[in-house]
Amino acid sequence: MTEIDIDAIAERAERAARPFAATAPSKRAAALVAVADALDAAAPSLIAIAMRETGLAEARLTGEVRRTSNQLRLFAEAIVDGAYLDARIDAPDPAYVIGPRPDVRRVLEPVGPVLNFAASNFPFAFSVAGGDSAAALAAGCPVIVKAHSGHPGLSRATAEVVAGALAAAGMPDGVFQLIEGQANGTAMLEHASIRAAAFTGSGRVGRMLADIAAARPRPIPFYGELGSVNPAYATAGAIEAEPDLVRGFVASVAGSAGQLCTKPGFLFVPAHADLGEVEAAADGVSEHRLLNPGIGRAFEGRRAEVLSAQGVRVLAEGRVRVDDDEQRWATPTIVEVSSDDLDAAGDALLEESFGPLSVIVRYESLDALPALHERLFPGNLTSTLHATEGEAEAVRPLVDALSETSGRVLFGGWPTGVSVTSAMQHGGPYPATTTDATSVGTAAITRFLRGVAYQDAPQALLPAPLRDDNPWGVPQRRSEAGLSSRWGSLSGAF
Repeated sequence: MTEIDIDAIAERAERAARPFAATAPSKRAAALVAVADALDAAAPSLIAIAMRETGLAEARLTGEVRRTSNQLRLFAEAIVDGAYLDARIDAPDPAYVIGPRPDVRRVLEPVGPVLNFAASNFPFAFSVAGGDSAAALAAGCPVIVKAHSGHPGLSRATAEVVAGALAAAGMPDGVFQLIEGQANGTAMLEHASIRAAAFTGSGRVGRMLADIAAARPRPIPFYGELGSVNPAYATAGAIEAEPDLVRGFVASVAGSAGQLCTKPGFLFVPAHADLGEVEAAADGVSEHRLLNPGIGRAFEGRRAEVLSAQGVRVLAEGRVRVDDDEQRWATPTIVEVSSDDLDAAGDALLEESFGPLSVIVRYESLDALPALHERLFPGNLTSTLHATEGEAEAVRPLVDALSETSGRVLFGGWPTGVSVTSAMQHGGPYPATTTDATSVGTAAITRFLRGVAYQDAPQALLPAPLRDDNPWGVPQRRSEAGLSSRWGSLSGAF
């Protein structure tokens, strides 16, 4: 455990909270762009560290750095004009239809210091400078990142880049800090200065942290992404119409050694579908190192459990090799089972396999899938459907079931490779997340904002977005006495 002064770090973040919240959106947006530029400039050295610590390929990490810097720029675009503040002004109206109306003004304000637990499998995009940190900074919240033990050197180097860029952009001291060690992370989560927390990792650890956050004297929101098995379904029509379906499935399972929270853990196909390409597709995948010895050992044990489950038939056995450093190297393992055997096996098959392993499930009746899905998969980040247009009415009940239990429903394609866009939803009902929100896309900012209304406040004491002179030039939704609502003009730039 690294010895640090938890109180000093938390109090430094708390001191930065109000000055940071008071920065104009355009200035905060410029600071996010400065961080993005600094990360791009430091990319070669950061990627070299990441390759040593995680075993991920240079091409994958290069793309991940690009995703990380671009999502910072996307958040900057989302906040620059201040529309995200949702400023609303209701003028006094003594003749208001349900009784005299006072002057009421509402705006979204930052919640305060945020603790971000970094993930292991995305050492850039869900780590120190990743989406949770970007969203909290965009919202105007100081961030304390608990580094992941799987890439400590990279975490320190990235934090130095981020903190330096924020300081150079004129942001308050203490707006971004890094801590290490499990005990320090838990102690920080319990600290009274922390007002919200985010986490990406295992269900066991995420639930433990969520319980700590809920048990505090002052409970706080805890946004935990806990994993997902991401079931995919293919109809008879899709099997016939998509000749590359099996190869696409195996490629999605094998990508980054299956260490992705959106990896398809199950593919449902008709009982008599011909899937002869599975073994050939899996055999064409080179072995890949798992992230660290702990994850490797866990996958090795989980794989053995799946292979020994009742009713399982091996389609592609794959392998796990242990090197001199106790690192595991794996190739894809694909098995199949009937839907009845899957139902009977329970957690022996249904739990997430974090690594290159997936289960093909053969079903007898398309009509039985909606009820089966809702029973076996109550909460997932994604669900995928492969069907033809002519089967739309037949699969509608299944689509309803998928939308009830998933944050993102895909029609065709595969769920790995989450696009960072304003409309993206990367979350889902429990047990995929502790709180059904998104950690990807600009809607992620809302997790770290809270609404505050000011009634009959003097102009001098109103926050800038609610003042009549509107010094930040943000959109204001005004409701005048006796008139319908209208939006003020957009303004503001970097």
